[in-house]
Amino acid sequence: MRVIFWRCLVVIFIILGVIGAILPGMPTTVFLILAAWAASKGWPEMDAWLLNHPKYGPTLRNWRENGTVPRRAKWIASIMMLISGVIMLFTNAPWWVKLFTDTVMLVVAIWLWCRPEPQAPKNEQIER
Repeated sequence: MRVIFWRCLVVIFIILGVIGAILPGMPTTVFLILAAWAASKGWPEMDAWLLNHPKYGPTLRNWRENGTVPRRAKWIASIMMLISGVIMLFTNAPWWVKLFTDTVMLVVAIWLWCRPEPQAPKNEQIER
């Protein structure tokens, strides 16, 4: 039963990640990080596949090994949160929902920018 729970969670996070790759305003990397985390709990084959994925694998490995987030991902996430926050202001949602969601996105953005960035490989660093 435990394995089924983790595998269902992996599938849900991957679906959300795929939707995020297609739909503006929805993150991809966050859901794939969550999918890799859930896969590590009950689906080793999927965990290995995610970590070896040609596009998302390096970001997932950097997060898992060092807790780093690439600057490009920080910018994309921040811009998407800003756009979502502005759009939220023009909805018919109650004021407290608008305040809550915008505050959560601001806190997430601050946390995100406090995360270290991955170091360039030694052969790519410019010698001074």
